Amino acid sequence: MDKPGPIPTLRDVYRARKIISRYLPRTPLVYAGKLSKMLGTDIYLKLETVLPTKAFKVRGGVHFVYMKQEEAVKYGLVTASTGNHGQSIAYAASLFGAQATIVVPRGVPKVKIEALKDLGARVVEYGSIFEEAREYAEKLAKEKGMLYVHPANEPLLYPGVATMHLENIEDLPDLDVIVNPIGGGSGASGAVIVAKSADPRIEVIGVQAEGAKSFYLSWKSGRLVSTGKADTIAEGLATAQAYQYPFTILKDRIDDIVLVNDDEILRAVKLLLEMERVVAEPSGAAALAAAMKIRDRLRGKKVVVMVTGANVDPELLSKILSQK
Repeated sequence: MDKPGPIPTLRDVYRARKIISRYLPRTPLVYAGKLSKMLGTDIYLKLETVLPTKAFKVRGGVHFVYMKQEEAVKYGLVTASTGNHGQSIAYAASLFGAQATIVVPRGVPKVKIEALKDLGARVVEYGSIFEEAREYAEKLAKEKGMLYVHPANEPLLYPGVATMHLENIEDLPDLDVIVNPIGGGSGASGAVIVAKSADPRIEVIGVQAEGAKSFYLSWKSGRLVSTGKADTIAEGLATAQAYQYPFTILKDRIDDIVLVNDDEILRAVKLLLEMERVVAEPSGAAALAAAMKIRDRLRGKKVVVMVTGANVDPELLSKILSQK
């Protein structure tokens, strides 16, 4: 992608909501009393975990395939994913009668691969990191003539994803801060598109894993950075490079990016379940891990913590809960 596409406006997000609302339920924003008491601030959890694929990305998939349904049905879809984006495309493909091929790197949790297959997708395992899978998906698209969906640089994903933040503003008009994980960057991009349009004073704080901090490094340096590796238990955050389209949206509008390590992420997974009875995968709990890390900055504010996915391997969850 040499030149980024047009950046979605708030109006585009409202248009996308008219589409999304036909196919997906509105997700709850719930006050987390125990976490609020622990952190000394008002914490609200945005539970994207109740969507059909148990993750926020399905919003983008439904919007993309709706807008491209004629091509999708005719040629089939192909994309690369560590799980949740792939499920979003597979789910949307099943809605509109298209065939989806999802390329995943080796090591993606079995629960995510099985979910892709359950949605009727063809799953291809390729490469040891996400970028290798993505390059192979692009190769398949050229060879087979399929419609390729770039996981981060596809503009049509973004208005759909951003609808979750439209719901945040509507449900909590006086929110002060939104904390959103950054893998590819569509979720955080949606946050700045909506929140900064509603009120530039709303803070948007991104979260990356310390072992996969390409976007953080890019934001700090003002240019795209590739680390060439992604070492984190949170596969939804395991990108080894930053992408042009979300970088263009976020570089001047996001207020901060917080790095969290795997231990902090796993503690957040455990706290969500034990204190609020919310199941989250590691990337889905990353925003809470960041909120805990910067609790002093957040004190006295109304904070929306995005719980972006619940596709956690049962064995991993059991291991997390057994740790003291």
